[in-house]
Amino acid sequence: MRTYLVTGGAGFIGSNYIHYMFDKYGDEIRIINVDKLTYAGNLENLKDIESRANYTFVKADICDKEAIAKIFEENDIDRVVHFAAESHVDRSIKNPEVFVQTNVLGTAVMLNSAKAAWENEDGSFKDDKRFLHVSTDEVYGSLPDDPNAYFYETTPIDPHSPYSSSKASSDLLVKAYVDTYKFPAIITNCSNNYGPYQFPEKLIPLIINNALAGKNLPVYGDGKNVRDWLYVMDHAKGIDMATESGRFGERYNIGGHNEKQNIEIINIIIETLQELLPDSDPRKANVTKDLITYVTDRKGHDRRYAIAPDKIKEEIGWYPETMFKDGIRLTIKWYLENEDWMKNVTSGDYQKYYEGMYANR
Repeated sequence: MRTYLVTGGAGFIGSNYIHYMFDKYGDEIRIINVDKLTYAGNLENLKDIESRANYTFVKADICDKEAIAKIFEENDIDRVVHFAAESHVDRSIKNPEVFVQTNVLGTAVMLNSAKAAWENEDGSFKDDKRFLHVSTDEVYGSLPDDPNAYFYETTPIDPHSPYSSSKASSDLLVKAYVDTYKFPAIITNCSNNYGPYQFPEKLIPLIINNALAGKNLPVYGDGKNVRDWLYVMDHAKGIDMATESGRFGERYNIGGHNEKQNIEIINIIIETLQELLPDSDPRKANVTKDLITYVTDRKGHDRRYAIAPDKIKEEIGWYPETMFKDGIRLTIKWYLENEDWMKNVTSGDYQKYYEGMYANR
């Protein structure tokens, strides 16, 4: 049975990845989920699988050398899939040191622990061990408004926020381990994810939640910043395929081919909520474009991201399967059907789930 160590598995992308992996492989794999459970980590995301015999949760900080080393000592880890990171740009602008600590030093701890566990006496590595480092398209900086301009794996790294700088640093650290030690690592850089379980500081769940509550829908600047949107389950599939078939030392862009301006996203959400909410729901009357409120632009706000997933399609056979019009509908329906999850997250009660489930373990 292959054993996966997933860091940050209680977060948005990590929890969707764990669901994807169990749906695909069932009892053929074992997953150890390591998560610090900060504001973005929520074990309610995984409550439907916590009773599985082949799933283990460990509450730990990836910066804790002893805790991570212990996991490797007590388990024969075959795969590390490294999601754990501080990922909210606005928070990085206010407190950049935390992002450097987690995203750079935490990645160093993961690399060193895996290296110590997997390295043979002659400096080579045990067969069939792989480390997949999950990163972002934000490390590339910003693109011009030219619709023919895209981020490729060869695009120079040019980050503009403390968040993207910390992720670029972690990418380069992984590359250095490959170059220096021949460490068996692969890097993926994804575009903006959306889907179930996303923390409502991010654009799409924030707009859904605010619209349902009749609150203002904040739009940075003129609202014409462009992002490439990737449905999270498509991303999970890409990560699995890159982990198994990617070449060590290579970077693979995972993009959705779904470019939208932020203001377009907000209008689509309003229109879809109007369609999905029944006339008997009093909130429907509140969901209007009158809620849109333009606010001062974010510092260092990149104008456009667009990622070309040509390499991963050619080498590995992955491509985005979910069009935005379908994915956003699935996402909004999930939030409407899981309003208790949103209430717990926005009130902070999601932390109580951990306390109730794991306090005596």
